[in-house]
Amino acid sequence: MVSNELIVSLDIGTSKVRVMIGEINNGSINIIGVGQSHSEGIKKGVIVDIDQTVHAIREAVDHAERMVGVSIEEVYVGITGNHIELHETQGVVAVSSEDREIREEDIQRVIQAAKVVAIPPDREIIEVVPKEYIVDGQGSIKDPRGMIGVRLEMEGTIVTGLKTVVHNIVRCAQRTNLRVAGIFLQPLAASTVALSKDDKNMGVVLVDIGAGSTTIGVFEQGNLAATTVIGIGGDHITSDISLGLRTHTDVADRVKMKNGCALIDEASEDVKFKVNRIGSDVEKQFTQVDLANIIEPRAAEIFQLVENAVYKLGFHDEIAGGYVLTGGTVAMPGMLELAKEELDAPVRIAIPDYIGVRDPAYTTGVGLIQYALQLMERRSIRVTPSFKGTSKQTVSRPKDGSGLMEKVKNWFSEFI
Repeated sequence: MVSNELIVSLDIGTSKVRVMIGEINNGSINIIGVGQSHSEGIKKGVIVDIDQTVHAIREAVDHAERMVGVSIEEVYVGITGNHIELHETQGVVAVSSEDREIREEDIQRVIQAAKVVAIPPDREIIEVVPKEYIVDGQGSIKDPRGMIGVRLEMEGTIVTGLKTVVHNIVRCAQRTNLRVAGIFLQPLAASTVALSKDDKNMGVVLVDIGAGSTTIGVFEQGNLAATTVIGIGGDHITSDISLGLRTHTDVADRVKMKNGCALIDEASEDVKFKVNRIGSDVEKQFTQVDLANIIEPRAAEIFQLVENAVYKLGFHDEIAGGYVLTGGTVAMPGMLELAKEELDAPVRIAIPDYIGVRDPAYTTGVGLIQYALQLMERRSIRVTPSFKGTSKQTVSRPKDGSGLMEKVKNWFSEFI
């Protein structure tokens, strides 16, 4: 990798659209730009209004561009939802080179072979995640490049999603003059930041509590074993506060962000605030304890639903590594302690360790950049920015034309 390469992520959430610019310097990431805007066109993680979503994306992109002084041309986007399905798959090919050395083209061929499965016409393959490679019967190989062999096998997971959902994401990006360089499953992307290799091997549940929904990813033996989404998140807490204090939703959200506490025992009577009530010009004073009495029951319900969802996914025994929380909602004081009580398991909060984005709300955005970088390094794809006038970010293709970019863009051409 050369210096000063750029990777841009687009995280389309229910409450916020975030664009993050990562500068790659000798394999390490520096987050040099962040743009965010209020999101109106998303409900529970699904695009319901194209125009409003496009406006939010454009606003977030403008903020990020002004911060760094570059012109963003392409982005990596995260996808999640209950329409996502995981399927086991296997591919087998003969090593093509005369000297029997396994090269990148052999890996791409075996991945393509693993995609030859029957899927419903309304679904599309988003990505194939290799678990292990097998060379002439020798398994547990993570990277077979450079090895000598005759037969190459790959066992992995196919990630599929509804074509309409993918199409809407691509269309929104296109209408803001952005190219989609890749679409990644959010739990996989977030795991590159939130989880260690040991976490994934031991077994862990990654819980991303957003505004409109909560995404759950269960990892076992180093791989994503299952994922699901429950339609409850931080917005439900805001709604409860709005009803409980009889105030407007935007006021309730500000109160939650500034004075919220998820645990009644940790709330303080000394922390007081006033809000305008609906139908009255008179402000009424409340304490943090009043607020915690509203927040704690809903937050506890979220963790109970998470535990039930993990059980329904088939994980009936205790997960050895416990739960790792991320997402903007978990930044509220008391959430960690409440989670430990409700889940009765080890719990920690994952925060990206990068200057300027040390907040769990940025985990997915940073994860998309990290995940894209890992794929590029694995496939020897280079990001080459050109600095002519305003800096442009472009992605060059490998000489053989068989890299990730070429395949993704060929696939997206079906929608154009």
